[in-house]
Order: sequence, then C-alpha cells, then structure tokens
Amino acid sequence: MANKGLFASAVARLLPRADVPNREAAPAYAYGPQAKLAQLAATGTLADSFYTRAETQLAEVLAAARDCDPVFVAKAAVYARRSGAMKDMPALLAAYLTVADPDLAVRVFGQVIDNGRMLRNYVQILRSGQVGRTSLGSRPKRLVVQWLERASMRDLMAAATGTAPSLADIVRMVHPKPADAARRAFYGWLIGKPYDVAVLPSEIAAFEAWKRDTALPLPPVPFEWLTAFPLSAEQWGEMATRMGWQALRINLNTLARSGAFAVPGVAKAVAARLATPAPGVLPYQLLVALRSVGEGVPLTVQAALETALEASLAKVPAVAGRVVVCPDVSGSMTSPVTGYRKGATSAVRCIDVAALVTAAMLRSNREARVLPFEWDVVDVTIDPYARLAVNARKLAAIGGGGTSVSAPLARLNREKAVVDLVVIVSDNQSWVDATGTGATATMREWDRLQRRNPGARLVCVDIQPHGTTQAAGRPEILNVGGFSDAVFDGIARFAEGRTRDWVELVSETEV
Repeated sequence: MANKGLFASAVARLLPRADVPNREAAPAYAYGPQAKLAQLAATGTLADSFYTRAETQLAEVLAAARDCDPVFVAKAAVYARRSGAMKDMPALLAAYLTVADPDLAVRVFGQVIDNGRMLRNYVQILRSGQVGRTSLGSRPKRLVVQWLERASMRDLMAAATGTAPSLADIVRMVHPKPADAARRAFYGWLIGKPYDVAVLPSEIAAFEAWKRDTALPLPPVPFEWLTAFPLSAEQWGEMATRMGWQALRINLNTLARSGAFAVPGVAKAVAARLATPAPGVLPYQLLVALRSVGEGVPLTVQAALETALEASLAKVPAVAGRVVVCPDVSGSMTSPVTGYRKGATSAVRCIDVAALVTAAMLRSNREARVLPFEWDVVDVTIDPYARLAVNARKLAAIGGGGTSVSAPLARLNREKAVVDLVVIVSDNQSWVDATGTGATATMREWDRLQRRNPGARLVCVDIQPHGTTQAAGRPEILNVGGFSDAVFDGIARFAEGRTRDWVELVSETEV
C-alpha cells in the first residue's frame, strides 16, 4: 500500500496544518493576536492553572495587547467587564491603555472601573510597574479623583472595604478636594486626620457610636466593617437581611457558623431573597454558591439557590435543531476554573462549568444529545427534565483520564449521525488524539462530519486561556471563551449565522 502520509487525499491536504504545540506538546492551532487577547480577556484570571502560571498569563496578555490596535484592546476591556463580568483582566487592560493610548484610556475608564473594587485593582496594577509605569501619572490620577468626586457615600463606603491598596491609601495618593464639609470629614476619618465630628456623614457617625456601644442598632455600613467586632446570632441574622444579594450568596457558610440561621425567621427570609436573584446574576455565580455551601446551611436555603439557578436560565437563548453538546470530563478539567490563588481558590472546577453549559443547553433543547469525553466518549444517561443542578452534578462526577477532543466527532462519524450544531466545552489541551503532521484529529473528524452535513456548525467553548484551539480556519467553526451569559448568546447568534468568531463579539463592543 502507498505511503498514506505522502499520498493523502486532496481534501485532507486542504485542511489547515497545525502550527503550534499546545500545553501538552500536541499539535494545535494558535490564535491570532486579537483572538488570543479576546480569549485572555474573557477567561483569564491571572492565577495559576492546571497548565500555566499566573506570571505566564500576565506576560501573554500584555504581549497580545501590544500586538493589537489599542482600540481593540479597549473593546476587549469593556467586553470582559460588561459581558464577561471579569475583574482583573479589564482593570489590567484599562491600566495598559494609560501607556498605549492615554486618550483612549480616558474613554475606557468609566466603563471598566465601575466600583470600588475595580478602582483598587486599577491603582494596584498601575503602581506595580507591570504595564510600564510605577505611579499613577497626571491623567490616571485625574480619573481616580473624578471617580472619588462622583461616588456616592454608599459607593465610598463599599470602596473602603478591602486593602492593597485600601481606599485610604488611594486618597493619600491623589489628594481629592472635598466638595463639601461632610466629604472633607469623611476623608479625614478615613485617613486618620483631624475631622469635624459634627458634619461627619450620618452612616459614619452611627458606626462610631455603635463601636462605643454595640448594643445600639446596627449602623448602615458595609457588613464587613462590623464583622471585626463580636456579634450575636441575632445581629448576624439582621445583617443577613440587609447585605446585598451577592454578599448574601457568598457568605452563607459564615452566617451558618455564626448561628444566624438558628434565629427564628432568618432562614426563611434568606431563602426568599436568594430565590429571586438580582438583575445581572449569572448561572455561574449561582453554581459557585451551590458548590460552596456547607452542611450548616439549611436545606430551604440550598433549595432557594437551586430555584434561582433554574430562574437564571430564562436568559439562556434556545438553540433549535439537532444539537450535540460535548463536555470535556478529562483529568485537567478537575482544576479550579479561576485557577489556584492562595486564600481565594474557587470551589468551582472547569468540569463544573462544562457541566453547567451542557445542562443549560439541554434545558433549552430537550432533544439535544450529550457526549461527554476524555480518552473516548463516556456513555452517560442525562434526563433533560431533571433540575439543572442534578444534571450538572451527574456530569461533573465523571471526571478523569486523558483528553481527546476529536472523540465525540469520531463517534458521530462512525454512526453517520445527522447534526446541525456541535458544541465542545473544553480547556482544548487535546493530546490523546495527537497526529504527527498536518491537521489536528479534531479538524480531520470535523471535516468528515461537515462534508456529510454541509450546514453543520461547530462551536468550541474554551474555558481557560491557553492560546490554542483544536479547530480553526473555517467559517462554520466558532471559538469562543468564558463562563458567563455571553457564551450562550454567542452560541445562539452563531447558530443563526449572525456571528462568526469571538473577535467579532469584541469588535462589536462600543467604547
């Protein structure tokens, strides 16, 4: 028989050749600068992951930014913050623009630095020297001052929760000019300078009075300010009814340890609040809460989180047709989705996010087929009418083994299956199916499937930023990244032929 490598079919020769090794040293396709920046902006958390270090990720995002037009960098920053609900990456890109395009940095600042935590991130990154400066400089300083001047007292108090740098550090750096006596007194109180007690904002005055006598009613300040003091179970219970929705879902275990749920009516009140999530709450955030709750959290509260998770899926667009969803359940997918960070490692793993995307798509299309894969496809029965959390847990329990992204496509080809859309959710570091030269195994299998199903489309959801994919270079293939509502929207738009790749998703963002 003739050498298959030398005498490959004309169709196989037309497939794009793999041009870079992935993190497992297997053949892959490198993203171009814009696609790589889009991926990093949407999925990067600047933390250690299964395959890379935080320092490497930082170097890669700055290199990708330098290779892109500043306008695209600005759009990526806004997209990551607005659509992806990211924190560190948008602040990093906004800080980078103060060097790359100072005028553009002004336009981006207000759209990215939208709360006190983002302000602290921005200042910390600027002063670190990583973007080419070690101080704020006149224009960034002016932007920070404007943020402080426009912030409400509620915003300032929220910003004063956190360190490195603290809001007090920032005030000392930029020396804002108080607009009135109350703001002047607040700044004095914040940085330990003399202030006029008589004009201190009422919230701060109440806090100072409460510190002297904790039997007084709880003051209207961020709950984090109060937790440094001994609190009764009743006081914790009262805080549970006052803290914001996001703070509530994050602090359920703390409330349980503090005895708050033993106070009559608290568990019921908390469950009622959690069951109706605030606007903008993502399914991923609810999954985090469900994965993190301890045994001390009442079942009624846990059930409320599941109810909220179901409700959050109302925003997930339905994708019609013959859909196949393929979650990666290999060993690397058991790593934390936001990476390893001392004291802040997420309980949610990559495999949990893959399961969430799968279960959500199954909810909107009950006829969708699910093909989990590792070394090969793992046969598992999923009930499309079960609660999303149940299906997500069932899929997430499979994990282990090597990665073969082409496996579900190969299964569909052996079956001669008729499909309209295949969605692969993975970290894309396939190696079991590595080929020596030419196209990746994923591209070979997809080409076979697509020739049999000319209208079929392939979506590769990349949930961690490694800069490579197993499928690229064709108009019917979409690579998109992240674990937010933006992913579902991107899939639905692509299935309808309205968007081709995530570079377009970012490019459509207004700055």
